[in-house]
Amino acid sequence: QVQLVESGGGLVQAGGSLRLSCAASGRSFSALAMGWFRQAPGKEREFVAAISWAGGVTYYANSMKGRFTISKDNTKNTMYLQMNSLEPEDTAVYYCAAGRYGSPSRSISEYSYWGQGTQVTVSS
Repeated sequence: QVQLVESGGGLVQAGGSLRLSCAASGRSFSALAMGWFRQAPGKEREFVAAISWAGGVTYYANSMKGRFTISKDNTKNTMYLQMNSLEPEDTAVYYCAAGRYGSPSRSISEYSYWGQGTQVTVSS
């Protein structure tokens, strides 16, 4: 069993920054790839970024490249998403996820554990 808890969401102005955190607990955390997804009202959940268990391999959705940075600290059992140059289109609930294996994936089906989500709202 892996438990994930997101934090760091909130309201920011366009062009601003936020740093999301995902605290994980459970014996398998250090061996799992992790990722961030987001879901806006009326839209399907979409991939944001993913990272291998050791942090050496990262994937990003094209719209996030150059603006978002995913990282993790296994000694703290925590994953981060640094979001810069935020736009109103980034407004969504952001979810932390842990995969079943160590290789990162863009596919929602490859993740077995999910946090409760944290709301990010970017004003115009």
